[in-house]
Amino acid sequence: MISGIEDKALELGFDEVGFCQADISSITSKNLIKFIDKGRHGEMKWMSDNLHRRLKPVNMWKDAKSAVVVLANYSNNQNPLHYLKKKNNGLISLYAKNKDYHKWIKGRLKNLASWTSSKTKVEVKVFVDTAPLMEKPLAESAGLGWIGKHTNLISKNFGNWTFIGIMLLNVKIFSRKKTIKNSCGSCSKCIDICPTKAFPKPYELDARKCISYLTIEHKSHIPRKFRSLLGNRIYGCDDCLAICPWNKFAKLSSHIAFLAKKELDNISLVKLSSIDELEFRKMYKGSPIKRIGRNQFIRNVLIAMGNSSSRIMIPHVSRLIYDNSPLVRVAAIWALGKLSKKIFNFEKNKNFRNENENDVRNEWILMHNELEGGFKNK
Repeated sequence: MISGIEDKALELGFDEVGFCQADISSITSKNLIKFIDKGRHGEMKWMSDNLHRRLKPVNMWKDAKSAVVVLANYSNNQNPLHYLKKKNNGLISLYAKNKDYHKWIKGRLKNLASWTSSKTKVEVKVFVDTAPLMEKPLAESAGLGWIGKHTNLISKNFGNWTFIGIMLLNVKIFSRKKTIKNSCGSCSKCIDICPTKAFPKPYELDARKCISYLTIEHKSHIPRKFRSLLGNRIYGCDDCLAICPWNKFAKLSSHIAFLAKKELDNISLVKLSSIDELEFRKMYKGSPIKRIGRNQFIRNVLIAMGNSSSRIMIPHVSRLIYDNSPLVRVAAIWALGKLSKKIFNFEKNKNFRNENENDVRNEWILMHNELEGGFKNK
């Protein structure tokens, strides 16, 4: 059974396949409970709401006995760290520069499930990372890699650039692969590089500080203490993945759907700041970026503009002071204050008295107080 499933998975386009028991260690389950109890999941309420189901695969499906774990390599041979210096352009996480990987993986997993059921008569269920199932520990158990100090899977064959899919079966099958030993050693590059210090210690993440969380999952105003640390990252962050020495084994993905589209790669912040709702939907159709919506996306773009130190941004930021979305207006006020004290004061005098949203009024006041305490760009 194993060889047949593995051959079929590779034929369907997956890059590596592993097998393990459909079980999660008690230590891993306890660590997840601790993560939730400390509130480190932030606004991701779906994690706490589905905690019980997430702790064990059998809580998702009582008949689950084995797991087929597949990896898809999405490396495009780019180093995201090189783009951090291009402050006038928006940096999008590598995985989101093309089509939504969920559809790619789920479609092929369903094909694999249909084939498996027809050949073996076993019952199967498929999962991508939208389901309350801990994929990374299962991938580790299946011998496909190990979970690094940054809490992500590291593959000896593909480095840090893999997507994970799971197919659960109601029969026991045994893996031919040995569990891979954790090979992080004394390296702490992924911990040290994090701009917001989101790792309390190795193998622990506080998502509330993570730039990926802040730009994607955090739906309200980005806390002021983190805004300058975002740099030009407008959707996600790859720093802890990109710095990992194991990426020397990464290979260019053979899947066109994962390679960066030109129109989504290294885009001008000025250009992005001008898009409206309709243009946003058109530009990011089929992309995971679409799910955060135009207003949240423009919020991120404005934070990056404020971090650019480029005066060419000023008229474009000023225009967004008048946007319909309070989320956008708050970010525009912050960005304008970072770029020009003079223009900030001009716009404040025009807009403050007529602003009805408390969050927006408060941002005018906070930025005014910050500027009066010291400002270099006159």
